[in-house]
Amino acid sequence: MTTKWYGIMIRENQKILNMSQILIDILLFIASMIGAYLIRFHGYLGDHISVDFYFRLSVIAIPIYLFIHNYYQLYESYRTKRLMLEISRVIKSNAIGILFIFILSFLIKEVNVSRMVILLFGLLNTSLMIASRITLRKIMRTIRRKGYNLKRLLIVGQSELAMDFCKRILSNKNLGYSVEGFLSDKENGHDWDLANNPIACKGRFGDLEQILSDEPIDEVVAALEYDQYGHLSGIIAACEKSGTKVSVVPFYTKYLPARPYIDEVEGLPVINIRRIPLDNLLNNWTKRLFDFFAAFTLVILLSPILLFTAVGVKVTSSGPILYKQIRVGLNKKNFTMYKFRSMKVATDGSDQTAWSTKNDPRKTKFGAFIRKYSIDELPQLFNVMEGTMSLVGPRPELPFHVDNFREEIPLYMVKHQVRPGITGWAQVNGFRGDTSIAGRIEHDIFYIENWGFLLDIKILIMTLFKGVVSQSE
Repeated sequence: MTTKWYGIMIRENQKILNMSQILIDILLFIASMIGAYLIRFHGYLGDHISVDFYFRLSVIAIPIYLFIHNYYQLYESYRTKRLMLEISRVIKSNAIGILFIFILSFLIKEVNVSRMVILLFGLLNTSLMIASRITLRKIMRTIRRKGYNLKRLLIVGQSELAMDFCKRILSNKNLGYSVEGFLSDKENGHDWDLANNPIACKGRFGDLEQILSDEPIDEVVAALEYDQYGHLSGIIAACEKSGTKVSVVPFYTKYLPARPYIDEVEGLPVINIRRIPLDNLLNNWTKRLFDFFAAFTLVILLSPILLFTAVGVKVTSSGPILYKQIRVGLNKKNFTMYKFRSMKVATDGSDQTAWSTKNDPRKTKFGAFIRKYSIDELPQLFNVMEGTMSLVGPRPELPFHVDNFREEIPLYMVKHQVRPGITGWAQVNGFRGDTSIAGRIEHDIFYIENWGFLLDIKILIMTLFKGVVSQSE
């Protein structure tokens, strides 16, 4: 099979997938509108607009909906994109679509349109679209694991960065890539054996144009060392001449966030090294409002447990009910974090420098019980209401540890650019208490750079099944 025909086949497959997704969305759109009507008016004999009106309304709205979905890039390849990103875009596009339908019903001057039908339609359509995309992802992953619908990849470069990129591609078959080989400008370039996956050296950089002409390569990834960037213009030119997609993994990638933000200054692109979604005022307010009202609601619902625990601490040991500890929070400012006291009162100041352990002898019997179920952390809901903490965020550390880790752990201080949380992405992934600080910070940085409201909800749900925070924090 020639390069030309193989490339056409891959592109045609993507077109078929996109068209199938559009048709599925149209069917789900109409089914959701009719379903919402039946749910709202099932068995209701009063005066209301017939289902024909809602059917016509949905047909009129379909082109606008498809335009909105396309604007949110819902018909592009999601081979390498996160599921949560796609779900968030589905929710955003449907929210705008519902607003459009309300406006449309107003413009056609139909006063009897049921707002409940429109709202039910929005919930049904959003849910069904998310379900269809999750199903499609599972189907495509199964197909790719069996070796079908693979994109053939050629890596240009033999640097450590190129090898690391290749290992990541090979480790995740769900991405659907097949690494066909790599090019090296080194005379002693040799084949790679990455986890028993032989990757052939197909030649030098100057051979790229001929290789793209002779072999079915769908995409080229250039992962060059800093002193090889003089070859980049030739590599790009060879790819564009053959119509092959080319991507560049920069040698300074270790300094970039997972999702770098490209700004523009008088037409010149500028990479923002550390873009934090919560720096956006609307995002910040959304998170803060949710934190406050959720914490307030939880305090009311959990008040019997709070009262029982307070009494239990008081009658089982001497000392205050609440344990107050200084932690480092947003913008590196110290704040007082609250817990129910679960240990004997420390008189030597050791509680300000050392973590407790699972079998810490300082724990009281009642303290061990409330720590087992993370009940001792519930007073932090008051920290959330006062604004020193969030429900979700990096766990705050003692000033003593911050002073030590800031010198030892790269990017450690970045965590203080957002509010600390009762639970976090690191905690639900097993980095709790006396565990790897480097691993914890890696997860904290991921959360900070990829924050989204849905990610917060996901972490809270995971927390219910995995525990709130470690017993040793």
